Amino acid sequence: MKTWEIQGFGLENLKQTSRATPEPGAGQLLVKMNAVSLNYRDKAIIEGAYLPHLMKMPIVPVSDFSGTVIGIGSSVTKFKVGDRVMSTMFPTWKSSVRHPEGVSEHALGGPVDGGLSEYALLSEAGAVRSPKSLTDIEASTLPIAALTAWTALSELGKLQSGQTVVTLGTGGVALFATQLAVAMGARVISLTGSEEKRELLQQLGADQVVNYKTYPDWHEKVLELTAGHGADIVIDIVGGNNINKSVQAICNGGQVSVIGFLEGTTTSLDLFPVIFKAAQVRGTLVGSVEAFERLVDFVEKHNIKPVIEKIYSFDQAIEAYKHLEKGAVGKLVISND
Repeated sequence: MKTWEIQGFGLENLKQTSRATPEPGAGQLLVKMNAVSLNYRDKAIIEGAYLPHLMKMPIVPVSDFSGTVIGIGSSVTKFKVGDRVMSTMFPTWKSSVRHPEGVSEHALGGPVDGGLSEYALLSEAGAVRSPKSLTDIEASTLPIAALTAWTALSELGKLQSGQTVVTLGTGGVALFATQLAVAMGARVISLTGSEEKRELLQQLGADQVVNYKTYPDWHEKVLELTAGHGADIVIDIVGGNNINKSVQAICNGGQVSVIGFLEGTTTSLDLFPVIFKAAQVRGTLVGSVEAFERLVDFVEKHNIKPVIEKIYSFDQAIEAYKHLEKGAVGKLVISND
């Protein structure tokens, strides 16, 4: 089978090669990969910025993929040949908002082989059915971006109708958070640095769109729009010292979901607002298999469709990674159809 491998850190070491098609063992599914989607994590892995001590080359990259079961190992009961399934980044995390110890050692796309290959193995316990309402290309976008947003809003945030959510930017997690929060009946305030993206955010249901270049102290605008109350949840994919603005923007007892680190992995956090607001500053690490299954039901019920900027062919993986480096509105997908 054709496959891509990370043979060393740096994009120049992403190589297309061939391997023997694997055979499913006990509790495993052999999946024909139909589509994968890229995440910021994939960029960080190939650059050596994401847990490099765990990465033993060569690695088949990309955690997020969808496909069709074409073979099953012994003792498999949950799926059958012909079923459409998606991967989960952490296949050993079955349930609970608390992930088990050592979960990163079993993560797909690094250090465990991922889905950028014609065929891939999935554990039965770590696979989730694809939504009937989505194509395989669309379904491939859910495992990290959509599940992370779902975990922040529903599993951890317990978001209620009528509450307020702030989303930052137009990346995959932010757009899914906007769509999910709208479907949950929340008021959504979305931030963007581009007036061109305002229309997209409004189309997805955002109630207000704030340009953070026009309002660099955007937390003050959020407080103004909420009559001084603040947001119940802020989806912070920026990291760095931006966390301070997110804390300022929430209501008393509100939650800052720390998801990304676009502006850095360290911060100088002012503790007074954290203390006096009784703020919940919570890291959000994707989510469990059972949370993903609940998300699939929700996506089907509300007919949520992902925003996909571009679809690349299997042989265009390097071009897709270069696009990832520049950033994208929504998701980037590599199709094997």
